[in-house]
Amino acid sequence: MRGGPLCQFLCLWLCLSCVEAVPMQKIQDDTKVLIKTIITRINGISHMQSVSKYMVTGLDFLPGFQSVLGLSMMNELLETYQKILINLPSRNLMQISNDMENLQHLLQLLASSKGCHFHQAEGLQSLKGSILEASLYSTEVVVLNGLKAFLQTMLRQLEFNPEC
Repeated sequence: MRGGPLCQFLCLWLCLSCVEAVPMQKIQDDTKVLIKTIITRINGISHMQSVSKYMVTGLDFLPGFQSVLGLSMMNELLETYQKILINLPSRNLMQISNDMENLQHLLQLLASSKGCHFHQAEGLQSLKGSILEASLYSTEVVVLNGLKAFLQTMLRQLEFNPEC
């Protein structure tokens, strides 16, 4: 008789633990799909196909390559790229910018499931300065190439279930 309630409790606990794992896996899968969608959108921009390497002086604030990314670093870099994208006037970037915002929300859901807390990215207050106005086309190409490389790294990191 004593084993009955214990057995019921263990069965209930097992069921509840499985219920929690499924939505987080779905969110992680949705995050990966959205990253692939953004990369496809970047590749679909016509002038991105013909460009090999552009250099724009003054874009040293762009995030560099990170070999290991935690969720908070991913969020910070996404926020930085998002701030840059919304300041570029190209019509090509509107959907990418919307997708980036949705990606940030998915990443925040993943992070909250692990108890992570994010800090707001700093800097970039004076982004509308001469850099963007002087060479919009080149800046867009450089930013999108950097974003694409970052998203590809982020996609690989999500396979390893990153921590905060």
